[in-house]
Amino acid sequence: MNIRLINVLKLIGVYRLYEKWLYTQIKNGLMPNHVGLILDGNRRWADKNRCSKSVAYTIGAEKVKEVIKWARELKIKSLTFFVFSTENLQRPREEIDIIFNIFRKNILDALNDDDLIKHGVRIKFIGDKSRIDPALRDLMEKLENKTSSGNTLTVNIAFLYGGKWDIIHATKRLVNEVLNGKISINDITVETFQEYLSTSYLDKYQNVDLILRTGGEYRLSNFLLWQSAYSELVFLDIYWPEFRKIDFMRAIRTFQRRHRRFGR
Repeated sequence: MNIRLINVLKLIGVYRLYEKWLYTQIKNGLMPNHVGLILDGNRRWADKNRCSKSVAYTIGAEKVKEVIKWARELKIKSLTFFVFSTENLQRPREEIDIIFNIFRKNILDALNDDDLIKHGVRIKFIGDKSRIDPALRDLMEKLENKTSSGNTLTVNIAFLYGGKWDIIHATKRLVNEVLNGKISINDITVETFQEYLSTSYLDKYQNVDLILRTGGEYRLSNFLLWQSAYSELVFLDIYWPEFRKIDFMRAIRTFQRRHRRFGR
């Protein structure tokens, strides 16, 4: 056995020990019910590793599946992945096509795999679906219907989503209800307004407890603006394809160590 392989095996052993140690630190603490993830750094990871954007986004999609598994193990109730924003449509057409093709492929894979059903995972898509090709929109609806009975973990995929769009869309729906006499303007409260947001089906888990962003940027970039009003924020310098279970657990440990006052 060569020295390089021995060193790799040692590193793997150390990683696993550290992972187990982190788990013992967080397992009895308060878990966030709803975690939002901003998947940043795919393109920079591709440049760093001298590979195509297609490879980077493919690895990034596989990472989403891993995080779902980790969340199930930690009994987190809901995840929201910021996959593609309304602003991302300004990117080059070639890159947009890559993202849409990988997105479509992963939906098809999920439709042909019963693992989500087996583990009680419910998939929901949030965003401006009117701007998505009808054939792709149909696949999204099929996956939502297939997993609708899942009650262990709800996975929200924010695709063609923007926090400002969400608030405007909710406002239009609410105004329409007022104009049709279904609700009085005096009945509009924070709680009422939340019933019209794209995440309203999450009920008591609608507000995000913890938001993680990879890629080294320190901003929300129009992600769940209403729902993140009291979120704890964790920013990581690693790129999304590099995201590891220990990074996920470290972020949860950070969340557990913070004192959430909610203005009190």
